[in-house]
Amino acid sequence: KPLVAVGQVTSTPDKELNFAVCAGLVREAAHRGACLVFLPEGFDYIGSNTAQTLSLAEGLDGDLMGRYAELAKEYGVWLSLGGFHERSHDWPTTQRIYNCHVLLDPAGNIVATYRKTHLCDVELEGRVTMKESSFTNPGTEIVAPISTPAGKLGLSICYDLRFPEISLALRHAGAEILTYPSAFTIPTGSAHWEVLLRARAIESQCYVVAAAQTGKNHEHRTSYGHALVVDPWGAVVAQCHEGIGLCYAEIDLDYLHRIRQEIPVHSHRRPDLYGTVAATGLAPVP
Repeated sequence: KPLVAVGQVTSTPDKELNFAVCAGLVREAAHRGACLVFLPEGFDYIGSNTAQTLSLAEGLDGDLMGRYAELAKEYGVWLSLGGFHERSHDWPTTQRIYNCHVLLDPAGNIVATYRKTHLCDVELEGRVTMKESSFTNPGTEIVAPISTPAGKLGLSICYDLRFPEISLALRHAGAEILTYPSAFTIPTGSAHWEVLLRARAIESQCYVVAAAQTGKNHEHRTSYGHALVVDPWGAVVAQCHEGIGLCYAEIDLDYLHRIRQEIPVHSHRRPDLYGTVAATGLAPVP
């Protein structure tokens, strides 16, 4: 059974330090035999304010992504880079970035990019205030699942977790693994993190993989952590402890397909009553 490694890091505004930590985790995962390594949202950096966040952003053709491509080639692994601060072609006119989930193959090629479609604008009075839309452009499409050695991978990012429609659209298009690289806050993480991830796994009958930020990213932000893997039955099969590190899980697609056969919820859906949860460009799998 293919082995995947799920990362938990504490990104700061120091891009060099963050890369050194992530490179070490990729090296460790490769030596352990993982074929696919997941890194969280903000793996590149987490800025202490909007101006810093924008100033540190790069394009997909920039130095940092090139270094990750070399890392994938050196260790012969797939890399799920779960939330890259991307300056895209429209940067000169919008002065906004994209939150971009990048998938690299072992040759260092970018095989998929998903730009976060649901932006995190929340305000918990006296606890958390976030307005991602103030500096980030929303993505415009769901990306079809990508075949990897571990299974067909559906890409999402963090706040997307709260919208089951995207997971059902990816499942409809053939996903076997859903991934939610994240940087959850402590108030929302302690209340909602695990239960939402398990719910997405149960309703889609997919493995769910969630790399995470943990600890104090800078003086204004602390992240919840608890990176984990959920199986298609809804059981947590791997979870990171406190601090920076990795957890590992085997992906058993025979088990996944047995669950889908025993409880065939996908074929029991009633699109005549509530429509088909799908997305433009995503072909359903028979």
